Amino acid sequence: MSSLGLAVRDSATMLRRNLLHARRYPSLTLNLLLTPIMLLLLFVYIFGDTMSAGIGGGGPDRSAYIAFVVPGLLLMTIGSTTIGTAVSVSNDMTEGIIARFRTMAIHRGSVLIGHVVGSVLQAVISVVLVGAVGVAIGFRSNDAGVLEWLAAFGLLVLFATALTWIAVGMGLVSPNAEAASNNAMPLILLPLLSSTFVPLDAMPGWFRPIAEYQPFTPAIETLRGLLLGTGIGHNGWLALAWCVGLAVLGYFWSTSKFNGDPR
Repeated sequence: MSSLGLAVRDSATMLRRNLLHARRYPSLTLNLLLTPIMLLLLFVYIFGDTMSAGIGGGGPDRSAYIAFVVPGLLLMTIGSTTIGTAVSVSNDMTEGIIARFRTMAIHRGSVLIGHVVGSVLQAVISVVLVGAVGVAIGFRSNDAGVLEWLAAFGLLVLFATALTWIAVGMGLVSPNAEAASNNAMPLILLPLLSSTFVPLDAMPGWFRPIAEYQPFTPAIETLRGLLLGTGIGHNGWLALAWCVGLAVLGYFWSTSKFNGDPR
């Protein structure tokens, strides 16, 4: 078998291993998934009327706020899900299984590839579940065509891939699962400091640059524009640049750490 064939075979085996772990121990994924769902329900049903009136400058319109907040929470779901990746990678590194893998005739990169592909699949499933909750409470995307839906799906997968590689690196540098969870916490906090819940124009001037110049805001604005049929502007290129940049950074960081770490 060629080296490419061996890499594909071993990566598929590692992917199956990670999916089995996720199925046998679903509590971590479920706990991380509950965060965006609870925030969605909280902001829509408790703050929805007030937030929509403040943002739009008109009367309360909860349905308008649902349309505004759901795209941001879909991307927040990806950030939340990848925390489980950091914990899983850290567990593998500290529990001795990686040392065992190093003695076996398997493709070296297949371990990380299995984690990344498995995490992206879990992130996509989580996004579908949160999106289903959004649809159930009134979210509609009537102005999006087939191309917009395909572009939105591609953005979600690309964003999940980029954050997953970053999370893998965080798991590799963490001494234990608790540290990995703490190190990956910015992946949940950054969406809270973005345009998920309020537009940039409604933020104080001193805080606006913090929300604007980070990876989540252009991705949220792009996804929001694709799903609602509104303008995207320069956010599409910024989101693409952030995704590619983070994916490349995470890949080289993770592979260099993994290949050089004797644990």
